[in-house]
Amino acid sequence: MSKRKILVTSALPYANGSIHLGHLVEYIQTDIWVRFLKMQGHEVHYVCADDTHGTPIMLRAEKEGMTPEALIARVHSEHFNDFKGFHVHFDNFHTTHSTETRQFSEDIYTKLKSAGFIVMRDIEQLYDPVKNMFLPDRFVKGECPKCEAKDQYGDSCEACGAAYAPTDLKNPYSAVSGAVPVKKSSEHFFFSLSDTRCVEFLRRWTREADHLQPEAANKMHEWLGDADENKLSDWDISRDAPYFGFEIPDAPGKYFYVWLDAPIGYMGSFKNLCDKSQLDFDAFWKKDSTTELYHFIGKDILYFHALFWPAMLEHAGYRTPTKIFSHGFLTVNGEKMSKSRGTFITATSFLEQGLNPEWLRYYYAAKLNASMEDIDLNLDDFTMRVNSDLVGKYVNIASRCSGFITKRFDGKLVDGDEYHQLQQMVDDRFSSWRPTAIEKAYEDRDFSVAVRAIMKYADEANEMIHELAPWEIAKDTSRDKELQRVCSLGIQLFYILSCYLKPILPETVKQIESFLNCEPLAWPTLTEAQPVSSLLLPAGHAINSYKHLMTRIDAKKIEALVTANRRTLTATTTAKPVNNAAATIESIAETIGIDDFTKVDLRIAKIVNAEHVDGAKKLLKLTLDIGSEQRTVFAGIKAAYDPEQLKGRVTVMVANLAPRQMKFGMSEGMVLAASNSDAGSGLYILSPDDGALPGMRVK
Repeated sequence: MSKRKILVTSALPYANGSIHLGHLVEYIQTDIWVRFLKMQGHEVHYVCADDTHGTPIMLRAEKEGMTPEALIARVHSEHFNDFKGFHVHFDNFHTTHSTETRQFSEDIYTKLKSAGFIVMRDIEQLYDPVKNMFLPDRFVKGECPKCEAKDQYGDSCEACGAAYAPTDLKNPYSAVSGAVPVKKSSEHFFFSLSDTRCVEFLRRWTREADHLQPEAANKMHEWLGDADENKLSDWDISRDAPYFGFEIPDAPGKYFYVWLDAPIGYMGSFKNLCDKSQLDFDAFWKKDSTTELYHFIGKDILYFHALFWPAMLEHAGYRTPTKIFSHGFLTVNGEKMSKSRGTFITATSFLEQGLNPEWLRYYYAAKLNASMEDIDLNLDDFTMRVNSDLVGKYVNIASRCSGFITKRFDGKLVDGDEYHQLQQMVDDRFSSWRPTAIEKAYEDRDFSVAVRAIMKYADEANEMIHELAPWEIAKDTSRDKELQRVCSLGIQLFYILSCYLKPILPETVKQIESFLNCEPLAWPTLTEAQPVSSLLLPAGHAINSYKHLMTRIDAKKIEALVTANRRTLTATTTAKPVNNAAATIESIAETIGIDDFTKVDLRIAKIVNAEHVDGAKKLLKLTLDIGSEQRTVFAGIKAAYDPEQLKGRVTVMVANLAPRQMKFGMSEGMVLAASNSDAGSGLYILSPDDGALPGMRVK
């Protein structure tokens, strides 16, 4: 096998939040692939970095009373520890707020400008009149202009994948203050993606050389249009101060948009690695490079990686990616991750509950293929599959056979004629265990195919052990040679299975390498003329005493994990607990007819902002999205709720209540809340079930 030179990246995690199980799909997928390639002996470099620029970082740092630099340094350490905890091994984990990324950002921008791809024009932007700032794409929300999905960000739609300008949103609102934004004019810099040179290049690049998965290539065709069309719009690459990022050369007060320097962070991280490890950067990034470059990304950022990124690289004189691998989203128990259900699970909480990270690595591998399909983490299936496959099948082989070898045969596997008989048994019964099919599945990222094959082999090994029943043979000391041969066969098959599982279970296999007293396992290779028995440990090989490798998942730990991640937005430090036995329950009101009830128009409302009201002892000011419009409501719930806990929550309001002029402003409705007649016994606003959308009528 010829040695390949390969650079692999995963999408950069944003330095404004914790790593959760949805993020880990991508990093575990990439790590498995990289480990497989390294086991084959290829030169592989896996780099990543925190994505650290933009208004969200600036606002969060301001809120926490620290500099953006201090914030991103803290988050970088948290992210690194999360990845390390799940055995995701980067050759370099850097930051986009670096001299390397700044250097390449300025270099690419300057080259694009010299080639005529950068233009300046005045644009109308959405401006928050409360916060006195232009709103970045992700700080504007509203209805998608294409499919009309609600609560979409200002740059792209998570429902249909469309990309657009924030000003295209219907019924926009500021995600910072909840205010309805106004339009203001500002001069911006654009990358001319609509330039004929870009369009022609992208038509070729997205259709040729298998750069994209079929689903992704079809999506690109949809965005590019037919040969006689030009659907691409120029890309706004600048942002106005205040902004945390790199200032554009010779343009005071203008900054590179975070999506310009984020993918350039791949280059920055690799350059940082090159400087530390004496690697040749140009060999991997120059225009005529013969090395391989692969990006693993989520399907939600395909537009940026398959259009903007290759177009920038091509016209700035750099090489373009060999392939871009997109994956789907993670659902938990068949639904979107939910904080209220406790299924929005962070990496840290998974580890803190004492759960083995390789359980999750294995489960993801068993679900992943080369497509862009979503995968589901079904927690019951997760428990059953890990307990059945990893403990009941795989580890069980070693635990059933090792004791006899260490206690009765001084830890030595068979040699001589017994070894030849063992080889013959392997070639007769396990000839299908050749690595070719599993190797292809790993290379093609069809990990689920590889896992199914490996577990089929594990079933075959267990069937053989069950048939030969070494525990029965052990009762007759005259059959010691047979006992040693049978148990040696089990250990040898376990050794082969461990080679195949090492990319998925690196830490468990490290323990197995110690147990088997062998060198670090490389990927097994066979010529067509070689039998499977060529893969075995040598005759007379000595193993060490077996130590427990893996426990079963306790269902109670999964329940504890969900409980630990379940967040309720109703409880606050100021709310008082209700003593149901002592509470006074109000009498049922006078009976009304259905006509009376239907006069009350109850609507689902999303609380897009909540804030204290100066001078008011009981009131909070709520900005409510009811689908067709936004309303301001003053609610007497200050004693029970912190405004920050209400933002983003969905509740129920009376939408046709006559507006009421109050001292602090006009109140345009009423939110519904439950309480006891005893004023000190608690107050709770209503919450509809998940799936209820702003504007829906309650009937």
